[in-house]
Amino acid sequence: MTAFVARGSGVSRGIPAGEFGPLAAVVAERGVTDVFLNGDGTVWADRGAGAGVIDAIRVGAAAARELAVRLVALGGRHVDEATPCVDVRLGDGVRVHVVLPPVSGGGALVSVRLPAEARPSLDDLDAAGFFAQVDAGRIRDLVARRANLLVTGAGGSGKTTFLAALLGSAPAHERIVVLEDVAELRIAHPHVVSLEARQANLEGAGGVGLDRLVREALRMRPDRLVVGECRGAELRELLAALNTGHDGGAGTLHANSLADVPARLEALGALSGMSPDAVARQAVSALDAVLHVERTPSGRRLAAVGTLGVDRRGRLEVRG
Repeated sequence: MTAFVARGSGVSRGIPAGEFGPLAAVVAERGVTDVFLNGDGTVWADRGAGAGVIDAIRVGAAAARELAVRLVALGGRHVDEATPCVDVRLGDGVRVHVVLPPVSGGGALVSVRLPAEARPSLDDLDAAGFFAQVDAGRIRDLVARRANLLVTGAGGSGKTTFLAALLGSAPAHERIVVLEDVAELRIAHPHVVSLEARQANLEGAGGVGLDRLVREALRMRPDRLVVGECRGAELRELLAALNTGHDGGAGTLHANSLADVPARLEALGALSGMSPDAVARQAVSALDAVLHVERTPSGRRLAAVGTLGVDRRGRLEVRG
C-alpha cells in the first residue's frame, strides 16, 4: 500500500511538523490529543471524544518503520529488533511509543500522545464544565490547605491535564518537584523542577527508576512532591514521603472507577513488597482525597471525590 506523505513546514508542540512524516497533518491539527499508526497502515486520531480513523491517510510498512525509527532517534534513543519497544519524549512534552515487529505481530506501531497547546487553569476547566458534578470550590480548598491528592481515571480521561491545573493553582512561592517516567506534565507555575526516569541501556546499566527519583527529590526541599503516575515500587517511596511531613503532594493512578482504587493500590504495593494491611495503613495516612476523572461523550469530567479508609478486615476501601 502506498504511503500518504504530508510533510509540513510548521512547528507543532516544539517539533518541526515534517518530522512526523505521514502523520504531520493530523499531529498539527488543533484539538487532537492522540494519534495512532497501526500495523495495517491505518491512522487513528482522538479529538477528545474517542479515536476515529483518518480515511485520507494510509502508511506502508516501510514508511511506518522509517517513521518509528526516526521519531525514536529524535528522542535520543534507538529502536530495533533487539530493543523493539521504546518510549520517548519529544519537543514540548510529546510522548511517542513505538513497537516493532515481531513483537507487534504486524507492521510498526506508533502511538503519539500530544499535550494540550494551552495550559488550562482550574477556572478554564470550570468554564468547560469539568466540575459539573463536583463543586469546584471544594477542589480549590483541597489545594489551598495542602491536601495530598491522588488523581485517578482510565487512559485518556484527563488525569494529567487536571493534575497540572491543580498544581498551577498552588501559591507562587512553593517549589514543586515533579517525577515522571516520561515528562508530560506542563504546569503553569513559576517554580517547577522536573526529574525524568531513565531506562537501562542494552547492558542493563544506567537505569534510574521513579522509586529512586522519589528519594532524590526529598533532598531537593520540595514544597509539593508529585509523581506523574504511580506504576510500581515508587508507590512505597511516595507513601512513605507523604507520611513524613510532605504535605501538598500529588500523583495519578490508572483506575477505571473510584471503587477500583483500593485494588490498584494493593496491586502496586505488592510489587514493592508491601502487604495489603501495610498499603491500607500507609495510604489512609498519606492521602487526603481521591479525585476520579472520566471521559464522557460530552467531554472530560471530575466524576467523584472520595477518601480512603480501612474496612473491618483491615483492608483498604474508598468512601465517596
